[in-house]
Amino acid sequence: MDWLRRSLSRSSGNSKSPNTQTQTNSKVQEDEEENIYGITGELINHVKCFTLDTFKNFPLQDEDQITYGEETLSSSTKEQKDLSQWQERHAILILSRVKEISQLRYALCPRHLKENQFWKIYFKLARSHVLEYELRDIQREKLKRMAMEDEKSSESNPYEVEMAKAKHGNFTDPLPPSE
Repeated sequence: MDWLRRSLSRSSGNSKSPNTQTQTNSKVQEDEEENIYGITGELINHVKCFTLDTFKNFPLQDEDQITYGEETLSSSTKEQKDLSQWQERHAILILSRVKEISQLRYALCPRHLKENQFWKIYFKLARSHVLEYELRDIQREKLKRMAMEDEKSSESNPYEVEMAKAKHGNFTDPLPPSE
């Protein structure tokens, strides 16, 4: 999971800041980000209860096993298709916040599970805690797309503007006096 390694190294490199104001702003941003990605105390407590057996004994459906058995794509390409951007960021945050899940991932991957299987199981186990946050993100993305589409449709082609001016601006006859 190259995206995970890159992201973890970036976030750990940015954690040192000499200025107290910067640290305060950074903490506020971290709290906001954790709220957006569903990293709550309840989720953290839930995740801390996971064990090796929780993951090893988790029943993957047959179609999941078939999908994971195919090695036609490179592992990083396949993993990025398996997780949404929201899930990738959530994974990074939960790994950095909860050492127990990080230790489980280290113990399980790749000896017992592939990385993408681990995250698929994790998101199924944490579904009740993170679903509302993920749905909010999907709604936010849809609203952004709709706003961008509205913006694009409101931008007029220069020829359309010119034609509109020509239609309305060529009248030389004065308006009749109003009575």
